[in-house]
Order: sequence, then C-alpha cells, then structure tokens
Amino acid sequence: MSRPLPKAGRYALRVASLAAALGVWQLLTSLDIDLWLRFSQFPTVTDVARTFADRLSGPDYWTDLTDSLTRILTGFLLAAVLGVATGVLVARSRLAEDLLCPLLEVVRPIPAIALVPVAILLFPSNEQGIVFITCTAAFFPVLVSTRHAVRALTPTWEEAVLTMGGGRWRILASVVLPGALPGIFGGLSVGIGVSWICVISAEMISGQYGVGYRTWQDYTVVDYAGVFVGMVTIGILGWLTSTAVELLGRRLTRWLPRTSYDAGGRPRTTRTARPAPPAPAPATGTGTGTGTKPSSESEEARDEHLV
Repeated sequence: MSRPLPKAGRYALRVASLAAALGVWQLLTSLDIDLWLRFSQFPTVTDVARTFADRLSGPDYWTDLTDSLTRILTGFLLAAVLGVATGVLVARSRLAEDLLCPLLEVVRPIPAIALVPVAILLFPSNEQGIVFITCTAAFFPVLVSTRHAVRALTPTWEEAVLTMGGGRWRILASVVLPGALPGIFGGLSVGIGVSWICVISAEMISGQYGVGYRTWQDYTVVDYAGVFVGMVTIGILGWLTSTAVELLGRRLTRWLPRTSYDAGGRPRTTRTARPAPPAPAPATGTGTGTGTKPSSESEEARDEHLV
C-alpha cells in the first residue's frame, strides 16, 4: 500500500497535470496535427498567452470582467435567497406545496437560456434581462436541494425543541436551517456553475458588454486566440466562485463530521460527532429482570421514522 502524499505533494501533482495538458495542447497545435480532430485550426498556447497579456493591459477586458461579475453575483444572490426561502416553504407547508409546486415543476425543465426572448419582452433593459436569466438558472438547483434537505431532517430534533417550549420560528432557526445547510450549499455549488453557463450565453445573445459578449465578438471577427482568452477567463471565474461557495459552506458547517480517504481508498473519519448514548440491554425473556421485549408496534414506528 502506497503512502498518502503530503499536501505540498498533492498541489504539485495538480500543477503537473495542468502543465501536462497545456504541453499536449501546444504540441498538437504547433505541429498542425490533423487526424480526426483538426488541431491545425486551434491557436497555440503561446498565441493565447500573448493575446491574454495584451487584453490584461487594456481597459476593455476589465470592463467586461466587472460587468459579468456584477451580473452573476446579483442574479446568484437573488436566486440563493429566493431558492432557500421557497424550498423551506414548500417543504414545511402542504398548502404552499399544493399552490407552488405544480407551477415550479412545469417551469423547471425549461432551460434558462430559452427564456431570453421572454426577458427581452419583459424587462426594459438588457441588463435586467440578463440578471433575470442568471437568477432563474440558479434558482431551481437551490430550490430542489433545499426542499430535499429540509424533508430529510429527522423529526426528533423538532420534537425536542417543542418539548423545551420552542415555537415555529425557533424550530426554523435552530433545527431547519442549520440541519439543511449541507444540502443548501450543495444546491448553491450547482447553481453558481449553471449561472455562469447562462450568463455567458445571455451576454452572447443580448449583451453589450461582458466576457460572453467579447468572446462572441472575437469569434465573429475570426480571432480564435481571443475566443480562447474568453474561455480561459470564464473557467477561472467559475472555479473561483465555486471555490468561494464551497469554502463558505465548509465554514458554516464546521460542526459536521468530515470524512477523508486514505491511500487504500477506505473512508476515514477525521472529526467525529458526539456518540449516542448506549441502548439498554434487551430482555432475555427469562428470569426476574424488569426488561420487556419491544412490541411490534414500537418496531414499526421506529422503522417508519427511519424511512
């Protein structure tokens, strides 16, 4: 069994894999390899790096970057608030579920980018329409994840709060939201990625500034190195925002047990939760002990609770 790599070794391995991918790209494009895939049409890594450096020195790149980040953050924050609130509402209220879920389930399969004509007709400016599309793209992953996370909570926690005199808002603040945080941040991680896909597509169609708009403009003037600059920029921005969401989620769920994997691929718990109290010894059915065998009704109730 091989020993696990230290953290510095893991980072070096990741950098080496990225460098290897760039090296293969440079080799295939510089040699104009045309087998089944036409790498001769691609710009080389050095061409993209040169164009990237030129863009960084100009004002247009930073204007596009600021516009895209403003749109993605505005739409994503709106989607996070609305998605979490709606997910908790439909998971906790049967009336809200009956009223909202039919409409939400009909709209959810529609791709957000297909709503571009609706946004153009509905909103007075393209900027508001792009934010609407971005918000819609992230809303449904957050909604679905929140709804499932709230429904998966064990009712014992809620019953404990009720026993101690807590009300509905106390249950929401102390049980529902903290218990559903892992699922909520799972939806947020998916939502931020989908938001980048849709905001770039919306900028290509109806935007005036932004990374997506600039990438499409480079394609129309056959500046393929500029197209790859836009793609690299989108990838870096998506990675940074997804990492920020993940780090925030880990920060807010520090109380959860963490599981890592050793070199053999076996799960290993690095932080354990408080152990549950030991269960009483079952009755043997003989002698003069006071223990009684659990009835079939209690076993069915326990099984139903676990489900």
